[in-house]
Amino acid sequence: MRPRPQVLLSAHRCGAGGDKELENTRVALDRALALGVEYVEFDVHRCADGELVLFHDDWITVEGQKTWLREATSEQFAAYAPHAMRYDEVLEALDGRAHAHIDLKFSSPGGVHEVAAVRRAVEVLGVERIVVTTLDDRSVRAVREWSDAEGLPVLAGLSLGRRVRGLPLRAAVRIRLSELFPRLRYRASLANVMVANHTLARYGVARFARKRNLPLLVWTIDTEKSLHYWLKPGRAWLVTTNHPDLALEVRDRRAARLRA
Repeated sequence: MRPRPQVLLSAHRCGAGGDKELENTRVALDRALALGVEYVEFDVHRCADGELVLFHDDWITVEGQKTWLREATSEQFAAYAPHAMRYDEVLEALDGRAHAHIDLKFSSPGGVHEVAAVRRAVEVLGVERIVVTTLDDRSVRAVREWSDAEGLPVLAGLSLGRRVRGLPLRAAVRIRLSELFPRLRYRASLANVMVANHTLARYGVARFARKRNLPLLVWTIDTEKSLHYWLKPGRAWLVTTNHPDLALEVRDRRAARLRA
């Protein structure tokens, strides 16, 4: 029997760990690249003037007012988060060094801007060096339809496990059920990667992926116990973690035991 390939690692938010100030910054990125992870995950927003920037949250503070990032200019964003990177900056930094795990935090009518972002990543890195994830079903479908039309095997996954705290009970239940039983959403979105929060993955989503021969991307795995579980070869394709140094150590120890 052929040995199963090792599970790959993605450094969450450029590998910032628990330091929010380092999220999606060059300092975190350089640290993750020095560790040698296969993928670096980063969050992409689109400002009001069309600039793509790296940031996790949906809003920033502009002149003392809470402002949706999509309604702020890139200049206002730079004033709020001066150390956060631009999209082209991170793509150029990854070129030849690691794969890009692109988590799109925005959507647009017809997925026009999502497709443009993915097209740019393909131009810089090559189609085989990116994976795209998003919470938006229509964005995934737009990217997949574009990539199929272009004959490009882009990996694009619908991320399951969004926060439902604060939502009306009926809406929250509907979302969770659609994630625990994702067949219809995955078929409609054309997603070709299974992307799930680790809890959902254990509650059946991993089994769903195996039955359909879909690569499984699990987020976000941070404890040593969970890393031991998910880094077993064949259990997942890619694991996102806030602690890539620990994840690499756990994976190396497992590999050493298997060789022994």
